[in-house]
Amino acid sequence: MNGIQQILQKSIAVVTLTVVLFSCSNNTQEVRDFLVSKNLPIGIAKDAFHVYKDSGRITSKLITPLLLDFSNRKQHPYNEFPKGIKIINFKGKDSVTITGNYALTYSKTSVSEIKGNVVVLNHTEKSRLETEQLFWDQKTKYFFSEKAFVLHTLKDTIYGIGFECKEDLSKHLAKKTIGKLETLEEE
Repeated sequence: MNGIQQILQKSIAVVTLTVVLFSCSNNTQEVRDFLVSKNLPIGIAKDAFHVYKDSGRITSKLITPLLLDFSNRKQHPYNEFPKGIKIINFKGKDSVTITGNYALTYSKTSVSEIKGNVVVLNHTEKSRLETEQLFWDQKTKYFFSEKAFVLHTLKDTIYGIGFECKEDLSKHLAKKTIGKLETLEEE
């Protein structure tokens, strides 16, 4: 009787294991939905270095120690950079570098939020913007913020709260400003 009972138990175990193995599916949509429901990224990249090109020319570089890809979100897909980001944009001979401790980039709107020790450098014009939070509209190539900032140019240093400017730090609109500014009077 012991022999039959052991064979029966082993048979039940084998049948159960077989059913479990064959009942699993690898439907990618189910996996994506599961990751969304648990608020998990669909992809993770460590020490990412991404080069963007247009017509064979390098237009920008993105460097980050950690990239979390939440592109599986139906309403608002995004990428998160929890350990900081460095972006270098090239425009002819000009280049602008953007760094920050944390960033979010929303795919549908092409708007990014960069936070924590944000620094924007225009290497050609020798200008530098420092703030704690920056929004970047990549479609219009425009920066804006309502936080305190310092803008250093070759001639001026502007302190204020709230600003808007082009991606290359030119044509800026500074709000609530203080500092010494050099101006020209037109006659």
